[in-house]
Amino acid sequence: MTHPIRVAVTGAGGQIGYALIFRIASGGMFGPNQPVALSLLEITPALPALNGTLMELEDCAFPLLGDVIATDRAEQAFAGADWVILVGGLPRKEGMTRGDLIRANGPIFTTQGKAINDAAASGVRILTVANPCNTNCLIARSHAPKVPAENWFAMTRLDQNRATAQLAKKAGAAIRDVTNVTIWGNHSDTQYPDFRHAKIGGKPTTDVIKDATWLNETFVPTVAKRGAAVIKARGASSAASAANAIIDSVRSIVNPTPENDWFSAGVVSEGAYGVPKGVVYSYPLRTDDGKSWKIVEGIELDANDRTRLDASAAELVSERDAVKDLLGKAL
Repeated sequence: MTHPIRVAVTGAGGQIGYALIFRIASGGMFGPNQPVALSLLEITPALPALNGTLMELEDCAFPLLGDVIATDRAEQAFAGADWVILVGGLPRKEGMTRGDLIRANGPIFTTQGKAINDAAASGVRILTVANPCNTNCLIARSHAPKVPAENWFAMTRLDQNRATAQLAKKAGAAIRDVTNVTIWGNHSDTQYPDFRHAKIGGKPTTDVIKDATWLNETFVPTVAKRGAAVIKARGASSAASAANAIIDSVRSIVNPTPENDWFSAGVVSEGAYGVPKGVVYSYPLRTDDGKSWKIVEGIELDANDRTRLDASAAELVSERDAVKDLLGKAL
């Protein structure tokens, strides 16, 4: 039998975790023939409720699911993990600035980065979901010198999915007809959902949607601020859509990318497209083998594109500077 892939999920007792772990266990992340094992990390007070979730997992009788552990110890949760999904973090509270949130979450990702370094499998790959995910990813990575830079990802797939849905809705097209959607930069209001290089039915988006005002003044801010709109509407942050984006992210990373398409994720910048080195920046990515990835090269940027890319890069540099004292020696 194929050896199980061990997936560690932090914040497993939260809404995203609850929406996520059953899909992993049922084969939604790695396919119908790949067994999985789950390691679920939560804070101590949340363990009793998480044990109830374990009972539900057992009652589902998933054929692909091997052993499951629930713990409040990061090193135990990450022991032997092939994938670590960093969902858990302090939520942004009323009156908190983005900088306050980064500082509040810093110690969490410092500890988790060290635990990943000490306990995870040698080829572990990490997807950071908890916000601000780009800089949380940077902090954790800085404390895990054993883990290669290319194994770290910050999730911007939810933004990509939001952009895809908005373009399809406006064009009256099917979701599957929208391709080459890129989220550049930070998972924040400065992100750039790139409509210029996206395609609808194989045609440039601007040939299908000719309303330039809508694309620039409605589409871009709608995608960038969609999370806040969801919170206002349902009184809680995105959960099922975030869990779905986690599944999509990992599937895109571990499976060959369809021809003439790409996907978005935050990765450690080496300077591509003029982005400062070292920050975790979202790019268009491709993989041919599901083992290594590359940034899509040769995308022609106009002055508006350049301004938007640079603004998000500047924000990420500012965030990095704000947490210099929290960064380890692995950078």
